[in-house]
Amino acid sequence: MSNAALLFKRQLTDTFRNKTVLIQFLLFPILTLIMQKMVRPEGLPENFFVTLFGTMYVGMAPMTAAAAIIAEEKEKNTLRVLLLAGVRPREYLIGSGGAVFLPCLIGGVVLCAAGEYSPAERVQFLAVLAAGTLVSILLGGAIGVASRSQMSATSLTVPVMLLCSFLPMLGLFNRWAGVLARWLYSGQVNRLLGGIGGRVDPADLLIFGLNLLLAAGLFVTAYRKRGLT
Repeated sequence: MSNAALLFKRQLTDTFRNKTVLIQFLLFPILTLIMQKMVRPEGLPENFFVTLFGTMYVGMAPMTAAAAIIAEEKEKNTLRVLLLAGVRPREYLIGSGGAVFLPCLIGGVVLCAAGEYSPAERVQFLAVLAAGTLVSILLGGAIGVASRSQMSATSLTVPVMLLCSFLPMLGLFNRWAGVLARWLYSGQVNRLLGGIGGRVDPADLLIFGLNLLLAAGLFVTAYRKRGLT
């Protein structure tokens, strides 16, 4: 785990220096604070903007950040050098993924603070956000590993990111979009955040778990296909 800790520290430093990546962790929390505190249309649920932007945050920020970090290290051959130096794939994933996970969790705390929740509901909110972030990191990691350069990683990430972040929102207005969104982890994040404090449907947890396994499988497959194991 010392390798993972060193990678975590290095990547976290690089992340906070990279303004392009850093803005992704700040944009939605700040936007949520503004909308939640200043815009209060009648008829909307109390935490509508927190749920909406929280879902979009999970579908965008961790995925794009993970894809960019890994694609950059592949392009510069840093990743292969690390593996040849004895860093195992899981150590690299823990270290680099953790450097994305922590800023996302900090942003999640800001999102949570913008909403009106009890202490127990805040714990549930952060748990849902953390689980969704993990799936996004695995998907972003798979895209980063499968891509030949940062440019190609961005090209692959954008459509996946838009699908995961905007489909749950479209599901609020279109029944068929809602049906499709339910099968995505981001759709489950939206449902779970919207239902905080109520009963959790076991089917939602099952679908979420399947998404997690699929994302992990895609990451492992991309890693092996690129000859990095």
